[in-house]
Order: sequence, then structure tokens, then C-alpha cells
Amino acid sequence: MAEDSSYESILCVKPEVHVYRIPPRASNRGYRAADWKLDEPAWSGRMKITAKGKMAFIKLEDKNSGELFAQAPVEQYPGVAIEAVTDSSRYFVVQIDDGNGRHAFIGLGFADRGDSFDFNVALQDHFKWVKQEGELAKQEASQVNAPKLDLGFKEGQTIKISIGNIKKKDAGAAKPRPMSGGLLPPPPGAKVGGGIVPPPVDQHTAPVVQTNTAALLDFGSTVSSESQATSDLWGDFTSAGSNSSKDPVKPGWVQFS
Repeated sequence: MAEDSSYESILCVKPEVHVYRIPPRASNRGYRAADWKLDEPAWSGRMKITAKGKMAFIKLEDKNSGELFAQAPVEQYPGVAIEAVTDSSRYFVVQIDDGNGRHAFIGLGFADRGDSFDFNVALQDHFKWVKQEGELAKQEASQVNAPKLDLGFKEGQTIKISIGNIKKKDAGAAKPRPMSGGLLPPPPGAKVGGGIVPPPVDQHTAPVVQTNTAALLDFGSTVSSESQATSDLWGDFTSAGSNSSKDPVKPGWVQFS
């Protein structure tokens, strides 16, 4: 919300409030609503809280015509213009001003606690915003008056960037691949690709197997008997072929030799 003396905003509206005549303060303890004639309000109507710049205004208006009954300018809250009573949260003491420098204190009461809560929150939010606007204005003023930092490079000025030691990986070194077949890789001292080291030769020689020479000598006779049996099997086909060549050729058939 920008501060503008010509712009007036409405912060809160309550359709029914009561105004009471209050007796003079008896002591410094504060006002008590029990000392007022709460069943005989001096006036009843509508309340409106407006803001114009940093100032807030409590306006008491007629319900029907909207005619202004009284107005209380508020410069800060909590402050002198508004004071809560000590025995209730629904009643306040408000300092009204007629615009000619004369002021008076009246009692202001709400029929519902929720209305008095909204009354409090509307004033607190407005002056919280006023405080924030003042802090921002101070910060802007300090930034304007502070000397500006020139972070640009001067002519011929250079900078040096130091980067930590970065270890480069040797791309030419190939990692030894594990050998297939479930074998373990060679130990670190062995050369890669040098072949598999043969196991040590046992000094004990294998026992000599003795062969049956008689079976080898009989191999020739076995072959001759097998060839003779084979010739007997094909003998019937041979005789059949020789006999078929001697048969006379029937007329109408062509003989193929």
C-alpha cells in the first residue's frame, strides 16, 4: 500500500456498536466497564475504521443515514487514543476529536467478542504495515547515501584463478580383463598375455598298461572271417543277377545292358 494523502481505505466495518458516558478515572489502575451504565448506552450505531496514509480513523456513523456522530484519529496503537478496560475484552475507552482541537473520552462497546477481536486486528495490521514502510524507507535512504561499489575490471587488470591439482586418468592403460572359463586373473608380477603356466610335472610315472598280444595276433583272422561272411551275404544277389542275364527277352520289352 503506497502512502497517499488523498486515498482513504476501509479497514473494518461493524454494523452495531454502543457508546457510553464514562465517569472520571478514579485511580491509575485503568477504566472498568462495570462502572458504566451498560444497559443504558448514550448512542448506538455503526462503526467504521479507515486509513489515510499513516493515520487511522475510527468513525461512528448513523446506521440509516450514515451521518457522522464522532471521529477518533489514531496515530499509533496501542496508544493514548484507544485504551482497553481492565475487566472486559469487549469495551474500550476512545478519545474523540471534533476537529477544532477539543477532545473527549467515551466508552465504546461491542455486543460480540468477535467484533472486538476484529477491531483489535484491523488496527494492529495497519500500524504493523506503517512500521514496515518506515523501515524500508530508512533502508532505501541508507543505500542511496552509501557510496556505490565499483566491481568492474580496470583497464589492463587481470585475475588469476587457481584450481587444485586434478589427477588425469591414463587413457592408454587398459585394464586386464578377467580370463574366461572361471580362471583367476594372473598375479600382479606376471605378464599379461604370456599364456597359462603349465602345472608342475609329477616325478611319478604312470603305470605301464600291458596289452594282450594274442588278441592283436588274432586280428587278421578275424578280418578274414568277417570279409568271408560279407561275401556270403551278397552272394545271393550276385547269383540272382547272373541268372537274370541269361533269361530270354520277352517280346515288347527292351533289354538294357
